[in-house]
Amino acid sequence: MRHIALLGATGSIGRSTLDLISRHPDRYRASILASGSRVDALVALCVTHRPDHAVIADEAAFGALKAALASAGLPTRAHAGDDALCGLVAGDGCDTVVGAIVGAAGLRSTLAAAGAGKRLLLANKESVVMAGDLLRQAVQASGSELLPVDSEHNALFQCLPHPAAAPASSVRRLILTASGGPFRGRPREALARVTPAEACQHPNWSMGRKISVDSATLMNKGLEVIEAGWLFDVEVDRIEVVVHPQSIVHSLVDYVDGSMLAQLGNPDMRTAIAYGLAWPDRIDAGVAALDLVAASSLQFEAPDNEAFPALGLAFDAARQGVAATTVLNAANEVAVSAFLQGQIGFLRIADVIEGTLQHDVGAAGGDLAERLELDARARRMAADLVRKWPTEREGAVR
Repeated sequence: MRHIALLGATGSIGRSTLDLISRHPDRYRASILASGSRVDALVALCVTHRPDHAVIADEAAFGALKAALASAGLPTRAHAGDDALCGLVAGDGCDTVVGAIVGAAGLRSTLAAAGAGKRLLLANKESVVMAGDLLRQAVQASGSELLPVDSEHNALFQCLPHPAAAPASSVRRLILTASGGPFRGRPREALARVTPAEACQHPNWSMGRKISVDSATLMNKGLEVIEAGWLFDVEVDRIEVVVHPQSIVHSLVDYVDGSMLAQLGNPDMRTAIAYGLAWPDRIDAGVAALDLVAASSLQFEAPDNEAFPALGLAFDAARQGVAATTVLNAANEVAVSAFLQGQIGFLRIADVIEGTLQHDVGAAGGDLAERLELDARARRMAADLVRKWPTEREGAVR
């Protein structure tokens, strides 16, 4: 029986994970559930899954969480804040951690799980982008099992030798596939006035708003390029991105002998999560078998770097190193939040990222505190740029 801490329990990854746990109650139990600020949603999950602990990130919501759990007659203990979450993740109440908190907010708990030697199913790509070096050190020191849950990295993990690695002598390229998002094929000038609602209408996947916007700008794929470099110890120039609108081929490994291995499946995150939960075994994930005849033809095309410059910015940052990727991630989070709030237009997201990268915001440093300080400086710089580019100026396309 694996005891699972699910961080980001009320999000799309959380829902998929809990579905799998419910399908295999003899193998898995949700012992810790954590959410950001949605007390009612978290308590509803506690009623169904009866974890030992529930954690709300918003410390001001602790009283409401505690009262709601008591009102529901649950023995689940209430906790609040990042310190409490990290303590629970590192403690003996779980052996497996699903890290699905969105953005840099998931960094500390990710490192806590890795440092405590837990099996870590990682869906929080931002923590790798910001601190891939620190995460790798923690995994190596503790013996933690790090299993990627992003569909693309999970696909690479399945197609690479085990333990997952990319030996320079046998692997030529790692190829990440991208759906192209909701705006694939549109020229840059047609993107000036797209709305947050349009950007969040992903054609294939059901995701949260932040990652949906990242998919629309192709920044999500840029972050995945950086993540793949750290996870599989591959330099960025051996990683490529191809647009594959059907989202059937999730990624590919190109070997030097001319072989190319791909992982295929319907676009359902339960496949990747199930592989991480059961590895090296496989379990029924409740996902329909892929019908190759119905899938018919599969398309592949190069990304449009002119219409979607965020992908190129991510490649450039990866070549510069972890300080640049930390700044890139911070600026992107600020810009996406501003777009979703109607403060800037869609095209300004990449402008804010590029403008922040052009400023000297300092070095990355070698520990978590220094990395978080760099993140904070970059966010302040990005916020300043957001204030300079109000929505009404978006009509001017560069």
